[in-house]
Amino acid sequence: MNKKILFFFFLCSSYLLNAQYTTVINSNRPGFSESPYSVGLGIYQLETGVFYNSSKIVRTFTLPRSFGNSIVFRTSYFNEKLEFNTNISFQNDKVAFKNVFQSSYFKTGFSKFSIGAKYLVFQQEYEDKSKEIRSWKRKFAFDWKRAIPSVAIYAGINTGLVNDIHNKGGFSPKAGVLLQNNLSKKFNVVTNLFYDNIGTDFSEMSYIITGTYAITNDWSTFFEHQGRYNKYQINNNFGTGIAYLFSRHFQVDASTRLNFNGKTTESYMALGFSFRLDRHVPTFIKVDENGNEIEPLEPVNTKKKKFVGRFIQKITNFFNFKKKKEEKEKDKKFERKRPTRKRVESTTQKAIKKNSKKKKGGFFSFLKKKKKKKKNDSKKKDDTKNEN
Repeated sequence: MNKKILFFFFLCSSYLLNAQYTTVINSNRPGFSESPYSVGLGIYQLETGVFYNSSKIVRTFTLPRSFGNSIVFRTSYFNEKLEFNTNISFQNDKVAFKNVFQSSYFKTGFSKFSIGAKYLVFQQEYEDKSKEIRSWKRKFAFDWKRAIPSVAIYAGINTGLVNDIHNKGGFSPKAGVLLQNNLSKKFNVVTNLFYDNIGTDFSEMSYIITGTYAITNDWSTFFEHQGRYNKYQINNNFGTGIAYLFSRHFQVDASTRLNFNGKTTESYMALGFSFRLDRHVPTFIKVDENGNEIEPLEPVNTKKKKFVGRFIQKITNFFNFKKKKEEKEKDKKFERKRPTRKRVESTTQKAIKKNSKKKKGGFFSFLKKKKKKKKNDSKKKDDTKNEN
């Protein structure tokens, strides 16, 4: 249940955890806004749904009714903070060609096909007030860090692979800034600023503000306002919806909104779901008891190879054997000879040896020395007599 609670902090384009990867799905549906956080490395996420749009007032060359399917694919590469996404919409439009006969026709094709990427520039961190025990006031006081949003930048391309009704200048870039304020554990606000169709006659400035609130462990709701401005018209729409979490990797949603386009009021309804394939591998280093890194062992392939595989392996082993021989010979050539060391006896060792020799001689050595002295004395006396 705790994992489900965490999910709703991110639901509807909102995320409350600081990490990019989360144990539960993080979907931008059912709102139109986009969170600054990515899905995380090893995540392949699909967000899709059907929608129906109708207009009360029918004017010349307008789209009084549209029905279609929207698909968003999201994944991360190279970095946890970097996400790549593809946004596609395929729909059937009724085009009002109002003349004397009040005629109309239908057009089917892509209404949107864009590719983009976003990168989290700044990630706001919050204090854990649950561990505050010094003061009740401090524990329940508002953390003013929550007023500072997390920030991401967005860059994308409108491919122009759409039908002529929705074509706005063909290939064109799109840029934006994505902000998020986590005002409490249950309520957060996402703000998007976009500059779309840059360099074309249909260049457009837009903003989206989305507020998300977690009702229960499994249900959440959102309220959203979007404004779009170009030189031809001004659009303002207000939307709301709900989402339900079935599992850690699957969510369903429903939404409705009203679009005020000059004199025309359009109603919009959508049903959809989000699903992700989790192949995330946490980055950690295995260490032993002393804190040294443990190097992983190379896997041994026990599968028996066929004749061709065995033949190729023998050839590779032959050349590897030659290389190993050459390496050994090189090592032998450059072997260092260790210098020979001469041991020098210390004075204490010499003294010990002399004393041991003296002890070994004993009484007989003493008598020999006396005889030598007597002989020497007698020789000296004889020499003195001969001189006289």
